[in-house]
Amino acid sequence: MPRHAFVVMGTAGAGKSLIGTALAAALNVPFIEGDSFHPPENVAQMAVGVPLTDDSRRGWLLALAVQLRDARAQGTSVVLTCSALRRQYRDVLRGGDDSIRFIMLSADAALLRERLTARTGHYMPASLLNSQLATLEYPAPDEDAWTFDAHQTPEVIVDAILRRLRATDEGIER
Repeated sequence: MPRHAFVVMGTAGAGKSLIGTALAAALNVPFIEGDSFHPPENVAQMAVGVPLTDDSRRGWLLALAVQLRDARAQGTSVVLTCSALRRQYRDVLRGGDDSIRFIMLSADAALLRERLTARTGHYMPASLLNSQLATLEYPAPDEDAWTFDAHQTPEVIVDAILRRLRATDEGIER
């Protein structure tokens, strides 16, 4: 299989971790949970409902770019999760590996809010969803991201990603 770097992106509640772990398992490649790289001050800020700023996200994004750069240097495929809400954030990640394939999980605010309200054990409160939606810049056509409807089941989404990957010249063997 050719080397691939995927960043599963979207707002909180879109299903990044669920889709990312399932995709990594299907491809038999390492999975990196982007949220685990947030510094403690970012986690504390979000936990009390204060949105992150571009400045507070910068170190986190650079740490993720290092993970992508290391995987590329080792010739290792990887699936990483990151909200990557703005193009400038995606550009920081591309600094680690310019061959990234972004996979955007898109959902309406009602579904995202429902998921965030129902989840437990995560520091990100549902009250921050509006700030994420306000910050979100959908990938532009020149970013060549793949967008999937997060209303679909994880199985349907991962299957669609794999079918699309097989259909491209990036192909995978199964």
